[in-house]
Amino acid sequence: MAKRGVPEVNAGSMADIAFLLLIFFLVTTKIPNEKGLPIILPPKKDENSLQKIELHDRNVLTVLVNSRNQLLVEREPLNIKDLTEKTIEFIDNRKKDKHLSDSPKDAVVSLKTDRGTSYRRYIQVMNSVQAAYNTLRARHMGITLTEYLAYDAKKASKKLRQRHKAAKKEYPLNISEAEQTSVGG
Repeated sequence: MAKRGVPEVNAGSMADIAFLLLIFFLVTTKIPNEKGLPIILPPKKDENSLQKIELHDRNVLTVLVNSRNQLLVEREPLNIKDLTEKTIEFIDNRKKDKHLSDSPKDAVVSLKTDRGTSYRRYIQVMNSVQAAYNTLRARHMGITLTEYLAYDAKKASKKLRQRHKAAKKEYPLNISEAEQTSVGG
């Protein structure tokens, strides 16, 4: 009996088909946008022109979050629900209390987390601090917080844009994030 040869498959056309499928999936696949915190970083400074910034202790609100997600504000335990009000009180002190900030422009919120801090707690703390600034800016503009959050510079009147700019100047977003500590700190 004669042996029959094994039929060969043309591998050149298979490579073409695989390449076309790859291109098809690359073109048609929709990649979801990554979401994150919209934070504007300060511009990069020239290392030669760096100068040490001196801050008085009274102008820094220290917020610590440990690995058990417990909040310490100025070394005192605080509930996350009270953080916004505490931050507003600190920022808008205007030299009334000698233990709080001199002015909103001098006030700095210093946030330090632990490597074991949950991302959820970090977001809650950042939202609370941001809410404090938004509340103060809305008050300065003479509008409600809801109106402030719905503010759109493209649709706003010139007068409202000027008030918004003045509010941001009066209450600059001064948040300092310190380097994380090791687990358990």
